[in-house]
Amino acid sequence: MFPILGLFHSLPCPERPHCKRPNCVFSHRPEITQVPTVHIQVDAPNSAPASTPAPVASSSKAQQSPATIPAKRPISFPLRAAGSSNGTPASEPPSKLRKTGLTKPAAVPTATHTTTGVPILRVNAAQSQVAIPVRQAMLKSLYDHFTVLYENILSRNPTLASEHALRQEDEVYRKSTKLTYRNAVISSIASLKRRPVPDSPSHPSVGTENDVVEREQARKQLESLRLTASHLEPYILSLDVMKRHDYVVEVPSSVGGDRPSEEGSVKTCERCGKPFKVRRREEADECRYHWGRAFSTKSGGEKTRVYSCCSRPADDEGCERGPHVFYERDPADLHLRHPFSFTRLHQPQVSDSNSSESVDTALDIVALDCEMIYTTGGMRVARVSVVDSAGKAIFDELVRMDDGVEVIDFNTRFSGITPEAYATALLPLVAVRKSLDALISSNTIIIGHALENDLKTLRMIHHRCVDTAVMFPHPQGPPYRRALRTIVKEVLGKTIQAGGAAGHSSLEDSVATLDIVRWHVANKTKRARPAG
Repeated sequence: MFPILGLFHSLPCPERPHCKRPNCVFSHRPEITQVPTVHIQVDAPNSAPASTPAPVASSSKAQQSPATIPAKRPISFPLRAAGSSNGTPASEPPSKLRKTGLTKPAAVPTATHTTTGVPILRVNAAQSQVAIPVRQAMLKSLYDHFTVLYENILSRNPTLASEHALRQEDEVYRKSTKLTYRNAVISSIASLKRRPVPDSPSHPSVGTENDVVEREQARKQLESLRLTASHLEPYILSLDVMKRHDYVVEVPSSVGGDRPSEEGSVKTCERCGKPFKVRRREEADECRYHWGRAFSTKSGGEKTRVYSCCSRPADDEGCERGPHVFYERDPADLHLRHPFSFTRLHQPQVSDSNSSESVDTALDIVALDCEMIYTTGGMRVARVSVVDSAGKAIFDELVRMDDGVEVIDFNTRFSGITPEAYATALLPLVAVRKSLDALISSNTIIIGHALENDLKTLRMIHHRCVDTAVMFPHPQGPPYRRALRTIVKEVLGKTIQAGGAAGHSSLEDSVATLDIVRWHVANKTKRARPAG
């Protein structure tokens, strides 16, 4: 026997009071006395039938016309209208009778994080082929193993483990079935255990399985490309472009190296803009400054300028303490501290086998980057790193300051140079330049980012330069420049310069600069000559 749904309890029984049904589906309440009726319009034979039912008749049976016929099954009345004819309130159809869409929206997995950092999976349970509690348990297990793997980098990237665990679970879910899902997650965990522990966010073992595979494929593609001078000829800066980007293209006419230090002189502080007396590190006056850059932002509908280091307004007191320092840009001033000179001339290969002349050892292509510190002679080079066209390090040395030049600030946040590291420096700049002569001649193509700064601090004049700051220009044009880490993240998907207060690595930056040039050449971006 089917259960009674009660769909007709608001209708009076048509056979009352003579109804003999033991379980009548209609109402027998005394207050409902009228049997619903339907008016049927009797039209001519050729007229069109009525499209809608007529109003219910009045309460008196005597007033019914011969054309009014009692409704045998007035089931449709409470489902069609709001009950104006029977005095009952409107009601919606039962949920089983409601029309529903045949398609369901795609599940979009999202996550929230607990206080412990474990991500919580947010997925439509009806659309997941694997039970959500099972997926959540597998997600937590992935998170635990990512946390162990990233133990050395989580302090600087606290959400990295949860983000990668969520993406890894989604990757496994998409390529597995209900029966294979659990084993697929276990296999992913086993591969995580086999990865080497990364020491930086750009390490090859950082990321999901797909990230690692894609990065390895991209690395092999880049390494398979052997850059030649013919590849880079279209990107070599012309002298006009070099001049527009502040390269020093000629030796200044003033006397070189005549005044290496400005100790005791009054200069304008590069950090706070105030005049100060130049003193060495132990005696320098304290400066309050912002190490970040000021940028415009909107707050409460008003445009304000704040610093990237602390998000404080531009007119607020500095967030960091340190000594006053100065920075010189005029080539004549730089030449006065330490003289500029051209890279040595290339020695053509001697065809005579009996000649004692050796073949020129200079390379066709190198990538170069320097780290600088503040001294009593302005900003000076403290580390030089050079890699060949394959990305192999061929020179990486710390630089000792010239006689009479004292350190004011090691600028560790950016240079990565510490007092302990600097104490091991042996070669002064003159010796470093002679060492570079074995690797770089006037024919060598030097790759760098904002390379004019590196050449200035090396006091080197070179005319065959490829500059990634020019190759990947800022959308707003000069004098704005894109940061190297931004370009590397965009084109290579790698993170560099993630040391925080520990500073940058010139070796890492030189390899990254070479890689984005190789990427540019490998993707066959055609440019006759970089725009200035």
